[in-house]
Amino acid sequence: MKPIVVLGSGLAGYTLVRELRKLNREIAITLVSRDSGDYYSKPMLSNAFAQGKDASSLVLTAAAVMAKQLDITMLADCDVRAIDRTSKQLDTTAGVIEYDRLVLALGADPIRIPLQGDAAEAVLSVNDLSDYAQLRERLATAKSVAIMGGGLIGCEFANDLAVAGYEVSVIDPGPYPLASLMPEQAGGQLLKPLADLGVRWHFGVAVQRVDKALSGYALTLTDGTVIHADLVLSAIGLRPRVQLAREAGLEVNRGIVVNERLQSSDAAIFALGDCAEIDGKVLPFVLPIMHAGRALAKILNGDDTQVIFPAMPVVVKTPAHPIAVSPVARDALGSWRTLASGNGISMGFFDPQDRITGFVLTGVYAGERNEMAKKINN
Repeated sequence: MKPIVVLGSGLAGYTLVRELRKLNREIAITLVSRDSGDYYSKPMLSNAFAQGKDASSLVLTAAAVMAKQLDITMLADCDVRAIDRTSKQLDTTAGVIEYDRLVLALGADPIRIPLQGDAAEAVLSVNDLSDYAQLRERLATAKSVAIMGGGLIGCEFANDLAVAGYEVSVIDPGPYPLASLMPEQAGGQLLKPLADLGVRWHFGVAVQRVDKALSGYALTLTDGTVIHADLVLSAIGLRPRVQLAREAGLEVNRGIVVNERLQSSDAAIFALGDCAEIDGKVLPFVLPIMHAGRALAKILNGDDTQVIFPAMPVVVKTPAHPIAVSPVARDALGSWRTLASGNGISMGFFDPQDRITGFVLTGVYAGERNEMAKKINN
């Protein structure tokens, strides 16, 4: 009998396999990973340095142990070159793999904006363990870091590296931190706490070029300002990995388009995690991925169900000023209101029927996220 084949050994892939094994110990499963297949928590990459953790210490369970515990066939360091939907086969560097049903849990790639300068290729992005290992190696001889991007990952790295003693500059074309997730009254709460750690903010500008300097690099911003840093880290966002699906003729938009049963335009192929677009939304956060993994496990086991997402707060790992947010769509109808303030802020997003459909909590209010989530779910 052909197996269920899962492409990807990140949170999405492993959550699905774990949940499917809870339901069915007999079904054949093959997991294909482009890297080592070791299980680790990807969100830890942006706040592990100050804790003194290297890449190897972030591994929670080795791939061989995962394969034995879950009773699956593991193919590590294996690249998939093409999907043959007609014959239900994969062309891979390990040979041809047949599947009964295929799950794409491919993840996402860092967005790389074009940069001028003779050191543009020296800009780092951190998206997996090998990237993190390279970052740690480069940080060993650095004193200052320039971070491109003031979003969630950029702010987490800024907090982590500043606590570790580095001089940190954050450059972002937006007007304030976390601008894609929350209103200015909330995002602005992060300015002073991180500045107190030594973070220097540069808003309304972007990096235009990166050049080698006598020591480190010189970054020229779009307003002509030049700043210097020993290391440049890009954290401007992720783009779902869709090339394999597109080349196979699957419907692709921002992500691999799937329905409420996480089924693609091919009935035998499913997608979840950072690469998937569910009901028009890409949800690259831990809680949505776990909900989707549980739902898909039931579906693959023969249960006619669909994924339903409750309110799922996103926790921003900035200990200098904790933040929890339940985001709303950019085109959502309604308005933000301040519910409380003082050493942080509590804000709710109210729709035209005066119902709370999103929230942001910072500082002393961040711990109230579960109570706020209940208001949305009710």
